[in-house]
Parts: sequence; structure tokens; C-alpha cells
Amino acid sequence: MRIALLVFPGVQLLDVAGPMDVFHEASRQSGKPGAYQFDLVALEEGPVRADNGMLFQPTATIDTLDHAVDTLLVTGSHTVQDVTGNARLMQWLQQQAAAVRRIGSVCSGAWLLAHAGLLDGRRVTTHWNISASLARRFEQVRVEHDQIYLRDGNLYTSAGVTAGMDLALALVEEDLGRNVALAVARELVMFIKRPGGQSQFSAHLAAQTAQRDPIRQVQEWVLKNLEEDLTVDQLAAQAGMSVRNFSRAFKSDTGETPADFVEAARLDTARRLLEETANPLKRIAARSGFHDQNSLRRAFVRRLGVTPGDYRLRFRPQEA
Repeated sequence: MRIALLVFPGVQLLDVAGPMDVFHEASRQSGKPGAYQFDLVALEEGPVRADNGMLFQPTATIDTLDHAVDTLLVTGSHTVQDVTGNARLMQWLQQQAAAVRRIGSVCSGAWLLAHAGLLDGRRVTTHWNISASLARRFEQVRVEHDQIYLRDGNLYTSAGVTAGMDLALALVEEDLGRNVALAVARELVMFIKRPGGQSQFSAHLAAQTAQRDPIRQVQEWVLKNLEEDLTVDQLAAQAGMSVRNFSRAFKSDTGETPADFVEAARLDTARRLLEETANPLKRIAARSGFHDQNSLRRAFVRRLGVTPGDYRLRFRPQEA
């Protein structure tokens, strides 16, 4: 299968090298050296300088690519908007979309596909930092802000940078089977389990981003005490602040309410237990701080769109 990656000046190098390494390793692990072949397609002739300063040599341009490709992936960049006004590129993307078996984007590459009119009415994801602006700019695009990657028909989109490797691994599993994908994940020290339905974020990551020490300390305390009641009064007392001041400061620093953070932290723990243990739902609910199984179920359906049981069936590795 021939994979084409669209590249341009300022491209995030890992958006290119990450997926390529996954596909290359899949060829090796499958015992089929030619299972995947690559085209790096640029806008113009000559070397391309990546965002980190590295130069690499594309194999074709949008004007010289003279053979069909199976899958086209559009890479991303902090300066992706600089090329959205390129009419030749927009036309080329539209032509390729009609010809390839699969088309997709890594990170902010979704912005180019949207400008080419290829995302209207489709479910997509992208880097968290531009997902809101993508949704505002393109109202016909159904942006899902908190996904690692998404498939909508023959369209595949992924979140930021390393999520492109998760997407590539999913394509490998689709093409060559789960055993090859597992072998690639082991070789590249990747998480085969990190699925498209899981969040780009976790409460543990969010707890590293608060600006004020009292807020950050409260978040860390929450993560260690999920089985406590964790009312806003209790959290404010932990921070040494009034409830009103704490609630304002928490929302200002984190972008969410204390109650939202607590629920996200409990969901993180519940998801991990569902993925890694055979514990009954009643025990998982208790260990993650939910009052009962019904509370656990409501939180899963509201935030993830699946029940805990369905989540476990989908994401827990099957016993050999």
C-alpha cells in the first residue's frame, strides 16, 4: 500500500516521522518488506524545513506526483494557516479525496482538509489547541474536542503530534491485523490500548497546569483521595480559601469547575480499573469515589457516551 504524507514548510516533524515509523515497522513485523511504500509530497520542489529546523527531501510535489496512492495523510504545523490560501493545494486535496481509499490528518492538518471543504458534515478531531477555532470557523464540521483519533467512513483524523502514531497503528491493525499492530506497539514502546474513544487529557495532566499553587495542591490532593466526599467546601478548606474565592480561582486556572475536575478524576480511575482489572462494577465505583454503580454509569454515559460495561468490552485486552 502506498502512503502519501503532505508536507510543507514549518511542518511538525513528528507528524511526519511518527506515522512513517509505525508503517515501516509494520512492514518489517509482517514479513512483507513492501507492505507500505511512502511518498512525501510537498508544495514545491526542494528540501522542506520542519518546525524544529531539520531539513528533509520530499519525493514529489502536488504537481509531479504521477501515481495513485492508497492513503493520504495531511500533516500539521503551527503555521498551517499560511498555506490555506493556496488554490492549487485546495484543488489537489479535493482531487485526491475523490481518488484515494482513505484520507486523513494528523494534528492541525485537519485545518487544511476543512478549508478544502472535505470535512463538512463529518465527525473529526484535531489538536486541542485549535479544536474550538476549527469548530467556530467551520460550522458544518462536527468537531469532537476530546478524542485521540476518529474514523468517519474513509476519513481519519487525529489529535496532536504523537496521536498521529496512534492513528497509524489503528490503520495498521485495519490493514494487517491485530497481531502485527501489537508487535509494532511492543517494538516502538507504544500503548496498543490507547483507543480513539479515549480522552486527549487526563485529570493527572490537568493537575500539572494550574497556575496557582493552592489550586494545584488541591488537585493533587483530590487525585489521592477520590473515595472522600470531595465537596467544594472541603476542597476550599484544603486550599485555605473561601468557597466563593476558591471556586472562582479554580475555574480561572483550570477552565472547569471543582465538581467537573473531581468527576473527571474519578472517571480516569474508573477507566483504568475497567481496562486493567476484572473487578466488579460495584467495587470499581467504590474505589473511584462514585456513590454507587448508577452514579458510575451516569457519568460514563454523560461524558464518554458508553456504559462502563461497554467500555470494558471495547478497551480491556482479551485474555489469550
